[in-house]
Amino acid sequence: MWPLLCFLLLLTTLPLAAWQSPSAPGTQPAVTVQQKLGYPPSARLLIIHADDFGMAHSVNRAISEALENGWATSASILVPCPWVPELAVWAQHAQSDLGIHLALTSEWNGFRWGPVTSRDKVPSLLDAEGYLPLLETQVAQHGRPAEVETELHEQIDRAISLGIPLTHLDTHMAALLGSPELIEVYRRVAHYYQLPIPLKRAGNIDQIALTPSESLVDQVLQISPGVPPSQWMTAYENMLSPLGPGVYELIVHLAYDGDEMRAMTADHPNWGAAWRQRDLDTVKSPEFRQFLKDQKFVLVGWKDLSRALAK
Repeated sequence: MWPLLCFLLLLTTLPLAAWQSPSAPGTQPAVTVQQKLGYPPSARLLIIHADDFGMAHSVNRAISEALENGWATSASILVPCPWVPELAVWAQHAQSDLGIHLALTSEWNGFRWGPVTSRDKVPSLLDAEGYLPLLETQVAQHGRPAEVETELHEQIDRAISLGIPLTHLDTHMAALLGSPELIEVYRRVAHYYQLPIPLKRAGNIDQIALTPSESLVDQVLQISPGVPPSQWMTAYENMLSPLGPGVYELIVHLAYDGDEMRAMTADHPNWGAAWRQRDLDTVKSPEFRQFLKDQKFVLVGWKDLSRALAK
């Protein structure tokens, strides 16, 4: 009895570390993306990412100003849209962080676009009017993976031919996350061009072993429909404040609320003209900039994250 009592007393006096499982011999703790970029593991890195570059002149104006002033740190391009040549000229001297917003949908009723590929080569990607479909679910239901892959290559190659340096890829309206087959196309195209994609915590990937270039970003966040205009700033603060150490991408949609955007998005208030003006007003506001500083977020871009892959 006495030896057992002594043993129990000894256990109650051991420090917490003694209760933890020892590390396997020869193993080292995983080095975080933050550490690879020279920050402590407790750092919170944040990409402020503007979607839909090239969609309209108003969008181009807002996103280029945001990138030039550091209100946003990266953007992605809708290659099938009509204002891509304008941004391509700007990109020649801007040295900005630009990716491709791989588009398989055309979501505005009054402003439509088709594929970059000749329509006869990608018939499964077209709606009855010959455009890319309005809804991402239509892509998952009807898009043939081989034709999807052809169109993605054409979009990326078009941007490269315009002299736009690329840092990453992502998916417009998450259409490429709609099925396991589409996800595999997405991953295969990213690997072909050696460009990272944000797949961590994305839908339909629970059973997939991600590569380092697919898991640089821990979580992608954006504001959702239903937020009152008066609560816009508060919604962003509530979204970002609770985040722990890691790497995050905040998606914003920027434009000026003028005649062009109002006409294009007239029947679609979500992500429409007023929405994009509110996003622009928020990211450029001194209050938002001070919030990020007070929260000790470190602003980075995809260019920075790619340096972590080299290490």
